[in-house]
Amino acid sequence: MGIQSTYGLELHGLTPTKTVHWNLSPAELVEAAIRRGEGQLTKDGPFLAITRPHTGRSPNDKYTVREASSEADIWWGNNNALSETQFDELQRRALAYLNEREIFVRDLHACADPAYRLRVRLIDEVAWTNLFANNLFIRPEASDLGDFKPDFTILHVPEMKADPATDQTRTETVIALNLAKRVILIIGTRYAGEVKKSIFTTLNYLLPKRGVLPMHCSANIGADGDTALFFGLSGTGKTTLSADPQRGLIGDDEHGWGDNGVFNFEGGCYAKVIKLSPTAEPEIYATTRRFGTVLENVTIDPADRSLLLDLETISENTRAAYPIDFIGNAVIPGVGGHPRNVMFLTADAFGVLPPISKLTPAQAMYHFLSGYTAKLAGTERGVTEPQATFSTCFGAPFLPLHPTVYAEMLGRKLARHQAQVWLVNTGWSGGPYGVGNRMKIAYTRAMVHAALNGDLDNVPTELDPIFGLPIPVACPAVPAEVLNPRNTWADKAAYDQKARELAALFVKNFGKYKDQAAAEVIAAGPTI
Repeated sequence: MGIQSTYGLELHGLTPTKTVHWNLSPAELVEAAIRRGEGQLTKDGPFLAITRPHTGRSPNDKYTVREASSEADIWWGNNNALSETQFDELQRRALAYLNEREIFVRDLHACADPAYRLRVRLIDEVAWTNLFANNLFIRPEASDLGDFKPDFTILHVPEMKADPATDQTRTETVIALNLAKRVILIIGTRYAGEVKKSIFTTLNYLLPKRGVLPMHCSANIGADGDTALFFGLSGTGKTTLSADPQRGLIGDDEHGWGDNGVFNFEGGCYAKVIKLSPTAEPEIYATTRRFGTVLENVTIDPADRSLLLDLETISENTRAAYPIDFIGNAVIPGVGGHPRNVMFLTADAFGVLPPISKLTPAQAMYHFLSGYTAKLAGTERGVTEPQATFSTCFGAPFLPLHPTVYAEMLGRKLARHQAQVWLVNTGWSGGPYGVGNRMKIAYTRAMVHAALNGDLDNVPTELDPIFGLPIPVACPAVPAEVLNPRNTWADKAAYDQKARELAALFVKNFGKYKDQAAAEVIAAGPTI
C-alpha cells in the first residue's frame, strides 16, 4: 500500500466496496497487473499490454462538455460537444462501475515549472495503466502525497462501454472533458495514450489564458544552454531526434513556452518502437530492455518472450512508455531557456520536400497552421498510396481553442526571442514511398546539428520554385545531392508532377484560414 491522500475517494463521489490501492510502486503495479491477467513480462523486464481493439487514439470519440464557463472559448468546429446531462449520466455510471471493482489510484503532477503545475489524480480499474501514468507524468515527492488535492481527475474505465443508443455517443468509446467539473472520463478503450493526451488537451485550454503556449513538440538543450524545439505529428521523429546523445533531453512530446522559457508537461517518454534500431536510436532501444517500461502491442517470440520489434502483427503503432530518467542525458527537472531554433518535422512520403530548409517568419506561420505530414500506405485499411495529412499546429486533435490562438502566440514568441524556424523532412528521398528511400537518420541528425550549431547560417541557398523554400546548397556530413530533392529523382518530370500535386493539397487545405491569416502568411505558401 502506497501513501494515501487525506483527500480521499469520497471527494469524487466514490464509495468503493473492494480494495483500493493508492500510489503503488512500479514493482507492486507489475505484480498486480500480472495477477489480474492484464499482460505479461517480456524477456528483459518490460511489461507488455495488448490494447486491442483500440491500438491508437480515437479522435472521433473525444468530446468536450458544452457548459457556460468554457462554451464561448471552445473551437466547436474541431471539438465534439457533449451536454452536461449526457456527461453527468456517464459519470454516474462510471462511479457505480468503479464502486464494484478493485481500484488503483495515482496522484501525479503535470508541468515541470512549479508556477504552472497541475495536480492530476487517475482513478483506474486497471493496474498497468496506473504504471503507464506513473511513467509518463511527473512523480511527486512522497511528502506531497499525504495532502494531495487534485486539480483535475481522470476516471479511467476501459472495460466499461457507453451505449450509443441511450448516451447519444458515436460509439461505445468516450473520452470526455468537463472543464467546469474538472473531470475527464475515459470509457471503452484500453489504449493508454488517451490518458496522457487528455491532460495535454486540458493544458491546451488552460495555459494560453496564462500567457503560456502549449506545444506538441519535443525539446532538448545543448551544452551552452541553447534550447531547441521539434514539432511534428506521430512518426515524424520528435522522440528520435530529441533523444540526442550530444544534447540534454528536456522532453519528447509536450511542452509549454512561458515567460521563463520552455518546460516539459510530462515526466516520461512515449516512443514508437516499430522497427526501432539499436544503432540509430540506442537510447530509446535500451529502454525496451528495462524493468519498469510499459510496452503496448509489441509482438514477442512465444518461446522466450524476446521482442520482435520489426513486426506489425498487432499494430504499426507499437509503443514504449518509460520515465524520462531512463534516458541517460535527461534534464531533471524538464526546463530550458527560450529556444534559439525550432524544427518543424514532416515525414513527406511523396518525396518532394527538401530535407531541410530555413523558413521566413511568414513561412513559419504557414507551415505551423498547415501541420503537414503523410500517412503511409498500409498503415490503415484502404490506404494504398501515401495520403497527405494536415493537422493544424501539429496537433489538431488536442486543440480546444481555435488554431489561430496558438499560431499568433507562436508568432509573437518567435519574434520576441529571435528564434529561427526550420522545416525538416524526415520522409522520402529519390521518389515517393515505394520507389525512393526513407531519409537516413544519420543525415537528418547531421542537418539538425548543423542548424543548431550555426553551420548553416551563412551557407548559400537555392529557392525551391514551387514551395518557395530556401534550400542550403551544402551541409557538413551530408552529400550535396541529397539536399535538393529534385536532384535525387531519376525522373525529373515525375518529381515536378508530384511536387505540383502536393502543392495543390497545401493550397486547398490552407483555404480554411484565408479569412484569418495575414496576407503575407497566405503568400508564403506554395505557388501552383
